[in-house]
Amino acid sequence: MELVAKLDDWGKPAWIAAMILGFIVFWPIGLAILGYMIWSGRMGCSMGAGRWRRHGEGNGGSGGPWFGGRGSRMASSGNAAFDEYREETLRRLEEEQKGFVEFLDSLRRAKDKAEFDQYMADRRRRPTTPDAPDAPDAPEGAGPQPQV
Repeated sequence: MELVAKLDDWGKPAWIAAMILGFIVFWPIGLAILGYMIWSGRMGCSMGAGRWRRHGEGNGGSGGPWFGGRGSRMASSGNAAFDEYREETLRRLEEEQKGFVEFLDSLRRAKDKAEFDQYMADRRRRPTTPDAPDAPDAPEGAGPQPQV
């Protein structure tokens, strides 16, 4: 990825020139460069005070804003008490989220069971006739015969 680092050093005009050149040479190359620029955040206007950021810098970790935004470790604020409070709060919120997901799963299972029980009760109440194809006591071929 030496080419990417070189283009980053030259800035946004270099990326735009590479994209235009890619479109001229073979349009899928230009499209791929455009997609990469959008995905990596290189097309955005919020790069901050003329400073060029590499992908993943300044947005809370790897993955960019579309893939969780926060890496495995957040940058220190410089205040140990605040950092400890933030880590504890995030840990507590993650535990609450896990508990909530488990609660939703149990609600879905209960709803599925209630719907299945309702289906089975409706099926038992349904009158069975000898003409019905799913009647268990109807002998094979005992239904109405087609006239030829």
